[in-house]
Amino acid sequence: MKRPRFLLPLLFLLLAASVAKGQMWDSLATSSYRIAPSMLRQLRVEVDNLSFFRDNEYSSSLTKGYSLPGLWVQPRLTYVPLSAIRLELGFHALVFNGSNKYPCYVYHDIATWKGSQYQKGAHVLPWVRAQAQFRHLTVVLGNLYGGQQHGFTDALWNAEANLSQDPEMGFQLLWDRSRLHSDTWLNWQSYIYEEDTHQEAFTVGSNWRVQLGDTVSAFKWYLPVQLVVQHRGGEQDLTDMGVQTISNAYAGVSFEWLARRRALTSLGGEAGVQAAYQQSGTLWPFDTGLAFSASVRATLWNRLGLRAGYFCAPDHFISLYGHPFFSTVSIRDHQSYSGLSTAWLHADYHYTFARNYVLGAGVEAYQCWLGNSAEKTPSNEFNFSFGIYLRLHPSLLIKQFR
Repeated sequence: MKRPRFLLPLLFLLLAASVAKGQMWDSLATSSYRIAPSMLRQLRVEVDNLSFFRDNEYSSSLTKGYSLPGLWVQPRLTYVPLSAIRLELGFHALVFNGSNKYPCYVYHDIATWKGSQYQKGAHVLPWVRAQAQFRHLTVVLGNLYGGQQHGFTDALWNAEANLSQDPEMGFQLLWDRSRLHSDTWLNWQSYIYEEDTHQEAFTVGSNWRVQLGDTVSAFKWYLPVQLVVQHRGGEQDLTDMGVQTISNAYAGVSFEWLARRRALTSLGGEAGVQAAYQQSGTLWPFDTGLAFSASVRATLWNRLGLRAGYFCAPDHFISLYGHPFFSTVSIRDHQSYSGLSTAWLHADYHYTFARNYVLGAGVEAYQCWLGNSAEKTPSNEFNFSFGIYLRLHPSLLIKQFR
């Protein structure tokens, strides 16, 4: 695949510019799983809400353009009977502006499982969580802590999932030590009864982040390792699709400098390798794939985040839940390309009014170079998107039990 002559200069410009990632999605999409001592024997009403308008101006062979105008809301009761136990009960509702009928699925290509089932007014699901906290280990059953893609890279998990995907539900282990944070979970996506006509499906994921060197230094090194596996089938499966098991993995090295200057808050970078593996089934047109990536990031004035990078899949790579511009298989027409290179730039800004009251805005640009496919010659494409987001998370004390 012949690259334009300006590709390498563009790559060096991106790496030298030190532009990079802010903390917008961390503020908009994550919730603390730590149980504060002050919450003991408190019954509270919490309402977590994210309102959004996102416009994907895509005109690409890899994906179609679309907009996401809407919101999701999670009203729930929370109670902490013991210092290490938290219980939550409520519901999750997703609403798109101008829509009154919602299919009972979210993830791409799972539509065939439940495509004939619809809800009216809003896409509503129950919310139930039971959590036990030990010194270093947090155990979660029910709805999981999954905001900000579990900390995965964009190539493995698209940040847009924070807006549109169903809340994950299953089992989760969170492990925290001075040099290690790990998040391991099982998200059960499709349960089957005997004689059901769709497959059982679940996703298992794990994210390990190991810190090297001095833990109190302003300059830190990390080794991120990430794995996500989806399995479809089940002992009750009566379909003729057979067992399907597909996976992605990532390993890399990253650094972060907490500059704490008036303008420059932090500076960092990361490089790594992504792998795709189809252990069984024919969901993907190939069984193995490999890709390489490098990025740099910076936070300015603690609010402005800049991020840029380069992604290269020289032969084949497909992502389970990643951004479509990091995959050699199109989700638009299922064409498979002989290679892909993507240079990208993200800029975002977030303003925190108070804890868990955050306004954010962002823009993303992607320049892709595609290899040959069965029907198309090599090409290059430019695509961009932008969005504005508002998170509101009020918490009201109902009763303090003694």
